[in-house]
Amino acid sequence: MVKEMKVCITSMSDNLEASIDPHFGRCRYFVIADPDSMEFESFENAGSSGPGGAGVQAAQQMINRGVTALITGSVGPNAFSLLSAEGVEVLMAAEGSVAEAVSAYRTGSLKKLEAPNSPGKK
Repeated sequence: MVKEMKVCITSMSDNLEASIDPHFGRCRYFVIADPDSMEFESFENAGSSGPGGAGVQAAQQMINRGVTALITGSVGPNAFSLLSAEGVEVLMAAEGSVAEAVSAYRTGSLKKLEAPNSPGKK
């Protein structure tokens, strides 16, 4: 059985035309898209304004929703470790629209992060 691809993009709004939000744990919205059909769902990041641990909370949401790849501008060490341990591929894109990020994912032109690229917030 082939695993369904679910790509999450950190976003400034709730649609495919929205700009990418470059911060994982503190982004305003998450857009989860099927890269083949471009069907998507979006939801607000409930942990974006909390005092700490936003990245880990966001990572757990991605895992709970079955996300297979994350496209964002920056991710801290705790969130990165959790995502990596669960097999979620973390890819770099800090500008452009959500739709452009999904297109770049389909063509394989996004850089895979091998380590966190933000210090995170304690």
